[in-house]
Amino acid sequence: MLNHMDDTQIHERIEKLVAEEHELYDRVGEGGLNADEHNRLESIKVSLDQCWDLLRQRRAFRESGQDPDAAHVRDPETVERYEQ
Repeated sequence: MLNHMDDTQIHERIEKLVAEEHELYDRVGEGGLNADEHNRLESIKVSLDQCWDLLRQRRAFRESGQDPDAAHVRDPETVERYEQ
C-alpha cells in the first residue's frame, strides 16, 4: 500500500496514524488499554517508523537524481534497526 503513495499521501497517512496514536495514549491516561488497543498502538508505532523511513528513502532517491518511486517499504526489523 505505502509503496504506491507519493510524499503527500505518505504525510497524510502519518497524520492519521499520529491522531490515532494520540487517542490511544489519551486512553492510557484514562485507565489503560485493553490487549487489542495495546497491540494496535504497537502496530501504529511500526507503521510510523516505516512511513518515515519511506519518506527518507524517497528524498534520498530524489536528491541523487533517481526516481523516488523506486523506494520501498522495508520490513519492521530493518526499520527498527535503522532507527536505533
